[in-house]
Amino acid sequence: MLLTELERFLEEDLGPLDFEITPDLSAKAVVIAREKCVLAGLQEAAQVFNYFSLEASSGYKDGDEVKKDEIVFSIAGNAKNILKAERLALNFLGRMSGIATLTRECVKKAGNTKIACTRKTTPGFRKYEKKAVVVGGGDSHRLNLSDMIIVKDNHIRLMGLEKAILAAKKKSFTKKIEVEVETFEEALKAAELGVDIIMFDNMEPGEIKRGIQALRERGHRIITEASGGITLENIAEYAKTGVDVISMGSLTRSGHWIDFSLEFV
Repeated sequence: MLLTELERFLEEDLGPLDFEITPDLSAKAVVIAREKCVLAGLQEAAQVFNYFSLEASSGYKDGDEVKKDEIVFSIAGNAKNILKAERLALNFLGRMSGIATLTRECVKKAGNTKIACTRKTTPGFRKYEKKAVVVGGGDSHRLNLSDMIIVKDNHIRLMGLEKAILAAKKKSFTKKIEVEVETFEEALKAAELGVDIIMFDNMEPGEIKRGIQALRERGHRIITEASGGITLENIAEYAKTGVDVISMGSLTRSGHWIDFSLEFV
């Protein structure tokens, strides 16, 4: 992360006054994973420790799976600085590892279907949450509105499907165009208008499967995506439809924080 980002995070966490009562002495500490997880955020946590001139080492890398009570970091240096770094470092580890763990579980259940996240992210923390998805084996999808043009349901309500797609094509010849569809007929129309990706939005697996089959029968070789209401519990059913990509807001919205603790040794 940029130094300005790190210092902004630290300013939020430490505040303007120093009320830390720990004496200035050398100490050693470890960071322990209190539950089984896929690790993510090791680089960010190490950067926090290093900012305070602490020696931090780990025998793991992002994407490794660890068991409960495994030591993931060993830290040495000024005891006061260790405690100053503690909360921000553990926040990175806990949040990012939670997302990576959920993503890995979804990837395993989806088989050959690619798993992607959405822009449903915490303001100011998007790049770390999306990085955690990638660490877990998923795809970041678009990082921002500039990465790709998506014709969404509200565009279609305001302009109509055909006008919205034509307007998107006028914006740029370099950007892929994706269209959210809610019906079988919209999917076929969008394909005929030459879009790059069709997203079946909030549609049942049976309808998605029917739409994909119809597209193939008509010779449309197009990327298909399913999104809306997809969870770890029902992802396998959506993967069976033959869709290329499943995008899930729940990856960044519902991944629970993994419990890490820092202890002096």
